[in-house]
Order: sequence, then C-alpha cells, then structure tokens
Amino acid sequence: MNIIQVVKRYGPVGGMERYVWELTLELQKLGHQVTVLCEHCHTEKPAGINVIELGETAKRPRWLSQVRFSRRVTRWVRENPCADRIIHSHERLGIHDVTTFHGPPFATIYEKGWWRFISLRVWVRLYLEHRELNTAKLIVPNSSFISGQLSHYYPQMAKKLSVPIVPGVLPVQQREARSVAADAGVVCFVGWEWQRKGLPMALEIVAALRLTRANLELWVVGPKPSELENLFAAWHGGYRLLGWREDNDYFSEVDVLLHPAKAEPYGMVISEAMAARVPVVISDVCGAAEQVTPDAGTVLSLNAGLDAWVCAIEEQLSRTDTVPQYMRSWREVAQEYEIIYSAYRNNKSLKQ
Repeated sequence: MNIIQVVKRYGPVGGMERYVWELTLELQKLGHQVTVLCEHCHTEKPAGINVIELGETAKRPRWLSQVRFSRRVTRWVRENPCADRIIHSHERLGIHDVTTFHGPPFATIYEKGWWRFISLRVWVRLYLEHRELNTAKLIVPNSSFISGQLSHYYPQMAKKLSVPIVPGVLPVQQREARSVAADAGVVCFVGWEWQRKGLPMALEIVAALRLTRANLELWVVGPKPSELENLFAAWHGGYRLLGWREDNDYFSEVDVLLHPAKAEPYGMVISEAMAARVPVVISDVCGAAEQVTPDAGTVLSLNAGLDAWVCAIEEQLSRTDTVPQYMRSWREVAQEYEIIYSAYRNNKSLKQ
C-alpha cells in the first residue's frame, strides 16, 4: 500500500511522535510504500522512507501553527495528486482518510466556564478538531479512554471510530526481582509536562512515605532540574533530578513508577515501566490503565486520598514476587493498522 503519514515533528521526540516514528518504520519493513509529511525531521531520515519536510512554523500560538501546517499539507497533497494512496494524519488536518487521536479532545472545554469561549484561540481549536474528525473516514483512538471521550463529545462521529490501537513498547533493560529494604526504595516519576502528570501530588505521597522509610528516594525524569528548584526547596536529600533521558535504562534501578496524572491520553512510560518489570501506581485517567493488571500494579482515583496512594506505593515496595513483563511490539501495532487501511480501501472500492 501507498501510505502517507502526517506529523509535525518526525522522530522519537515525544509520546505521539514516538508512536508515528515506530509505526512508519514497521510499515516500511512490512513492505509498504511510506511517505512522511512533516515540518521537520528531528533525527536521521530512515532508509526506505520518503521524508518530505514542509518547513517549520512558529510554535506559538499553537493553534496558528496548526493552521499553517494544515495549509502546507493541503497544498502539497493537491500539488502531488495520487488516487491510490492512504493519507493517515496525526494532526489537525482537513485532508486525510484516517486520523489517529492521541490526546483528550479539546471539546472538554464545554465542561468549563462560559468565559473561556471569549477567545479566538478556543473557537479555532474547536473548529480544527471538528474538521479533523468530520473529514476522516476512520478515526483511531490510541486508548479506550480517548475512545470514550470522543464518543461522548462527538456522538455523531462514533460510527467512524475503530477499535483503539495502543502504543507498542521497545525492548528495555529488565529490573531484577529483589526485596526492597524496609526503610528504603526508589520511586520514579517521569514526565516533561510535570504539572499535568502530577508531580506535586507525587511529592506529597513520597514525603508521607519517608516518615516511615527514611532512606526512600524520589527520582524525577524529564523536566530540567532548574524548573523544579522551588518544589524541592524544603527537601533535604531523598531525591534525584535526572532531567531528560534518551534511554530508559534507569528502570532497572527503580522499584515503583508513580504516575498520578491529572490527564493522560495514554502514558507510554507506564507500559515501558511494565515492560521493564517495574510495578506501577497510576491514576485512573491514564489511557494505559486498561493494560495495568492487578499483578502489575495499582490504579487509583485522584480523589482516593493521600493515605490510599501511600498504601498503594507501600504495597508495591513490599512485594517479593516477580512482576510480569508487559509485551506489545510495534510490529503488532503496524499489523493492526494494516487491518484499518484494508478496511478503508475495501469500503472505498465498494463506493466507487
């Protein structure tokens, strides 16, 4: 098949971007003709994939950047006509066949105060989102959580929704089975967008745990250490700020992943931790919660209370059994998309 993937930033530089990067690599290995339309490729262009850079736009304001990128993609598609291709978008476009929805719909703003609608930004973002969903023949949510939100806010689009296609995981260094000392342990928080992913709450939880586990440490991966100085001003040791990491080898030294996110469309770090045999304690608004079995960790409501979160972490630190390894290859993800593309092509041919 001739498949065009559209993403602003091409390369493993974020959660959605990693999804697109790995998907394109596997589709090419499966023998498909893959073209990528992007603003800029942020790594060495992979062999066998035609990467077309349309030029970067100003990142802010975000909605205007999305409009400009959409126009450039539309122009390129019209200047390069081809009847036998599938355009698969991961952005807010108005010219595509399949779209993957990676985040919560912006339409959740309808649940907030009316005064938020006194903004051009809000109306443009709502328009772009509706246009994306209305244009697509098939909509692929990246989790059941996102699928539910789309069905709720856009019931008229529900018939276009496919089964969710959750991200794969790369091979990762395994955490060896071990008993954690009663007064110690390593709790890890990962997230560049640390406020949305719940770092302040993680600090409260670990601080409470340190009352009985004096040598417990909190490791924070993602944000620049300088951004977090105020948060840790009252701490005297007991934490490590690791900054951004290209690898995830640190999981081999971690005892629990703590992810009390306020909103998390999926949370690839959760599946990566489980692939490394690290138990997880996460909020129930994470898309990856569906993949967390009882023997892999705990899923809690954000309203569960501090004691419940502390007890959940303590339970995982105290366990002596082997954590099962979560496995899902990117090849599986690509093969599931082959089914999606075939369904689209067959439906299209029936209508012609």
